Amino acid sequence: MAAMKDVMARVVSQKGTCALGLKKGDEFLIGQTTPAGMCAWAFCALWPFATVLQSGASFPWEGVGDRATVACPDPDNPVVFELRRL
Repeated sequence: MAAMKDVMARVVSQKGTCALGLKKGDEFLIGQTTPAGMCAWAFCALWPFATVLQSGASFPWEGVGDRATVACPDPDNPVVFELRRL
């Protein structure tokens, strides 16, 4: 079985007020648990996409095979992340 790839989540936009103060440019290495400084809600939104990228697969609608764009579930204060397979 092939080794799982690392995935980096980078904040590409943030509107409103993030409860944890995330801002554009913040980065998190995605592993098996919620990274320090990221809320569990954002991690839960990212996790399914991160596991696909970690396994080496991709999303056909993204256009770039090693990336995915995902927003946290807070509709009033959305944080948008770009996930990138390393």
